[in-house]
Amino acid sequence: MRITVLGTGYVGLVVAACLADSGNDVIGVDNDIDKVAQLQSGHSPIYEPGLEELLERNIREGRLRFTTDLSEAVRRSEIIFIAVGTPSNPDGSVDLSQVFAVAEGIAHAMNGPKIIVIKSTVPVGTAEQVQQIIARSTPYQFDIVSNPEFLKEGAALNDFLKPDRIIIGTSSSKAAEVMKELYAPFVRTEKPIILMDNRSAEMTKYASNLMLATKISVMNELANLCERVGADIEQVRKGVGADSRIGYAFIFPGVGYGGSCFPKDIKALIHLGRQLECPLHIAEAVEAVNHEQRLRFLEKIYKHFRRDLHGRRITVWGLAFKPGTDDMREAPSITIIQHLLSQGATITAHDPKANGTARAIFGDQISYAEDLYASLQGAEALVLITEWNEFRNPDFERMKQVMHSPVIFDGRNIYNPVKLRQLGFTYYGVGRP
Repeated sequence: MRITVLGTGYVGLVVAACLADSGNDVIGVDNDIDKVAQLQSGHSPIYEPGLEELLERNIREGRLRFTTDLSEAVRRSEIIFIAVGTPSNPDGSVDLSQVFAVAEGIAHAMNGPKIIVIKSTVPVGTAEQVQQIIARSTPYQFDIVSNPEFLKEGAALNDFLKPDRIIIGTSSSKAAEVMKELYAPFVRTEKPIILMDNRSAEMTKYASNLMLATKISVMNELANLCERVGADIEQVRKGVGADSRIGYAFIFPGVGYGGSCFPKDIKALIHLGRQLECPLHIAEAVEAVNHEQRLRFLEKIYKHFRRDLHGRRITVWGLAFKPGTDDMREAPSITIIQHLLSQGATITAHDPKANGTARAIFGDQISYAEDLYASLQGAEALVLITEWNEFRNPDFERMKQVMHSPVIFDGRNIYNPVKLRQLGFTYYGVGRP
């Protein structure tokens, strides 16, 4: 099939590369000339495991190319994916300006029947708005499909190639059949392709993220209670997760969720509920708990240093909002580092992939270390925020030698507190006695 993907961010790049790898002719479109040149040379502007290799192979074999020319790409394609950004407005609503702009561009470039697929996360009713925008500017027939993405950064290729399910929202049986054919290579293990109307498809994306974010916030609230009663949340987690109705996914306590999806999507749902006078109390609580969790973790640091952080040398391990990515959008590390800086602390940070991203945020307010142990030189405490695998089994004796004080604030509970205390460390976890 001939496909255009409008937008080359995390979602758009993965969609373009994976569809090209299954034999389709794909054009990726972006209005950033430098980014397009970088992509056309086979280099990814973002870190996602395996993505650059996929880009290089499909560009080399002629199935994938990139351009800034939206009109040409639309004319050459039968299916057009919209995968542009939908950031939050200050009030929590969704900024759809990029979606509407490319819809206008599609309308003016159309030269025959098309299937327009909305991959971006958009509020309920957006498909109808896109339909109206395009219909008033083109004489050609087209169908709108709502096809939300369920990609986890750091595992996005696997999520696309081996999905749990594919959601197709459309009122067109013809478009549904084309989409089923397009996705057939990825559901050979009988994972479901679920057909529904556009509004239900749009809501499914938000509902899924709210359910997952809720699990995280519930575990964080329970972790806080465990600290008060002397229970260990890690033991509680094992007991809770063994229930097949609950499972172990997304029940790890820590410093809260971040990233480009959960914070934005929860805000959007809360805004929608208030707008329609149907308040979503659980969503509001989920957001509040997530914000408070970072402050509770900071309180452990403040308390240890008797609220005197001026001149304290603090090392931070983990800047990205999760392992496997260089993305720091809404990352807990930003909040924590900003608060520590405001109290006069001196910060040295290390992340396997996100040091460059952090430089664009913090500049020279903090120091950046490329080496795990060099980052600890003279540190009065280590604050672990992101649970990269590289951090799980360090040489603790070596850490003690280079640190000024052997103190660890473990924001992801990846270390054994008994072992660390035996080794002479002062250890603080989340929800652990």
